[in-house]
Amino acid sequence: MRRSYWTALGIALAASAWVAYGEYGARLGLAAPRKQATVALPAHGKPEAPLQAVRTLSSEASSHMREVVARGRTEAKRKVEIKSEIVGRVVELPVAKGQRVKRGELLARLAIDDRQAWMAEAKAQVRQRQLEYDAAVELNRKGFRSDTNLAAAGAALDAARARVARMEVEIDRTAIRAPFDGVVETRAAEIGAFVKDGTAVATLVDENPYLVVANVTEQEIARLTLGAPGRAQLVTGETLEGRIGYLASTAEPATRTFRVELEVANPGLTLRDGVTAELRLPTETLPAHLLPPSTLTLDDKGVVGVRCVTAENTVVFHPVQIVKETPNGLWLAGLPARVQVIVVGQDFVREGERVRVLTGKGSLS
Repeated sequence: MRRSYWTALGIALAASAWVAYGEYGARLGLAAPRKQATVALPAHGKPEAPLQAVRTLSSEASSHMREVVARGRTEAKRKVEIKSEIVGRVVELPVAKGQRVKRGELLARLAIDDRQAWMAEAKAQVRQRQLEYDAAVELNRKGFRSDTNLAAAGAALDAARARVARMEVEIDRTAIRAPFDGVVETRAAEIGAFVKDGTAVATLVDENPYLVVANVTEQEIARLTLGAPGRAQLVTGETLEGRIGYLASTAEPATRTFRVELEVANPGLTLRDGVTAELRLPTETLPAHLLPPSTLTLDDKGVVGVRCVTAENTVVFHPVQIVKETPNGLWLAGLPARVQVIVVGQDFVREGERVRVLTGKGSLS
């Protein structure tokens, strides 16, 4: 009976050991592997992820004129305050404010007062000094007057003549005339007003040629050349053609911008000072692509550019420069002559990534 007990106990222990071996042996690599379904793997041992789908646009570069575009205004080339050069009372103002005048035309006249009397006295003194000089010459010739006395008589005659010339100039200055063709912008004096030398009488504006002025940046001024052609579009709708007549060499301290002047013809005298204008100044011709604004993106460093696809369907990033903005898109420089630009999905791919290029319309799914 004791032997049966031990036999049963041995069978139970053996059974327990067999069950334990079957349950944990596989974990220890001792159990026979079970047969499972197999999955095909690529050579590198990892399953391939599906390629990102993008849509592209084929673009070919064409020659495009690069321009400097700036907001500005019209400005008269000359605006001069006409001032009195002598003291006097205004007795005549033959022109009105806004009237056009020719060069040399009378703007104002001052009273001559006693200037004519001073002129008569000066001329009489010239006659006297002339007689004295003639007598000195004769006496010097006969040896009764020295060369020094003769020189003194000649100097007195010259002084008398200079006084006459000075009086002629002063009398001539009583008539204040236009120094150039223009329009009387303002009339500062009225009849009866007493003016001093340096007092403004009127403001005269030269109407032809005219200027269209603007301020450009430090980078743009370097691309412009004196005498180059340009175009201005006025807010009134008028288009003006001209040439660059001035490029500032010193920046304005407040804005760090440089003044540019486009000189334009105004034969009809229709332009007015201060009209808003847009200047377009061509600088160079370069190859560029016309692309939708949505194609622009940024790389990891924040550089503006577009993402394109190579012949091997690999993404490449090209930095670009915006040459011009138009209603049809942006003219972009910096791209190869022919490119496949990603127009849909460019923000979901990175440089060097292989993509799946779709053709036609529809979603990228």
